[in-house]
Amino acid sequence: MAPIKIAVLDDYQGISIPKFRALDPSKFETSWFPDTLLPYNHPNTPQHVKDELVKRLEPFEIISTMRERTPFPASLISRLPNLKLLLTTSTRNLSLDLAALAERNIPVAGAVDKAHPASGAGSVSTTEHCVALILGAARNLAGDDLSVKTGGWQTVPAVSLRGKVLGIVGLGRLGVAVAKIMVVAFGMKVIAWSENLTQSKADEKARAEGLGEGVFRVVSKEVLFREADVVSVHLVLSERSRGVIGETELGWMKRDAILVNTSRGPLVVEEALLDVLERGGIRAAALDVFEIEPLPRESKWRTTRWGEEGRSRVLLTPHMGYVEEATLEGWYEQQVENVERWARGEALVQSLY
Repeated sequence: MAPIKIAVLDDYQGISIPKFRALDPSKFETSWFPDTLLPYNHPNTPQHVKDELVKRLEPFEIISTMRERTPFPASLISRLPNLKLLLTTSTRNLSLDLAALAERNIPVAGAVDKAHPASGAGSVSTTEHCVALILGAARNLAGDDLSVKTGGWQTVPAVSLRGKVLGIVGLGRLGVAVAKIMVVAFGMKVIAWSENLTQSKADEKARAEGLGEGVFRVVSKEVLFREADVVSVHLVLSERSRGVIGETELGWMKRDAILVNTSRGPLVVEEALLDVLERGGIRAAALDVFEIEPLPRESKWRTTRWGEEGRSRVLLTPHMGYVEEATLEGWYEQQVENVERWARGEALVQSLY
């Protein structure tokens, strides 16, 4: 009997390679595709790229995917007749059409973050990354590093965060974690907004973190964007939240404010943000997420000379919020375990339906 074909997608660091190579080669044959193609379901993805993705994936019975890197909409699933098992990292992947997979009787298994089991997948890592971006933008670390390495010296003055206002858009687990650090470490004043957030809910969250009532002050959306010196985005992407920050909200921001997004790119209207930054409407943006990932080579984010000729400063990282070594190690170990369980006809661990 021919070995079962496995495709591992979007493992940029190669962490999965030793894990999957440990599988019995007489039973399993693994191929790796670390280069993410454009999303199948994005309106700007050309048909030939969609066909290339289908040609790549069509031979495989098992596909391992990284959370929200390669989407699996119904239109793609219907073109993969050999697919029998889909593995993903984390226990929530909103880019998978679970209904379409269930209709095809294709089991889907996730994986928990064993490195930080109490806080949820990538929560600690994303929190640390968000704080690093806030500090990096306030102190222009990337710009100064480049200046020194290319023969220059000091660039622009740093901005102190002590006593400044931090606006948290979405006071969930990650928003609370970031807010607490910035309050305790830097004495920032926190204001927060989301559609259903009330002051009583915010006070309850503050008490749970050992902080006093009123430390997280709930305000209107307009007040948050007008008063905040740093705006940090922590919403879950949905049809309701898509584009929740657009031209109007960005126009409310102070000229010396900083916008940080470690959540999802489409929460912010990209063209509106590019326009504000190109005319220097705010001090800086620090972004870990984008409308299309990975960023196309010709993207304005890559090609614009940020911080020059009146433009705002821009700090970019390649969606590294949850990319922590121990987390990824654990995820791929669980995927391999599920491959073996599936082959033996046993129940999957962390089945998503």
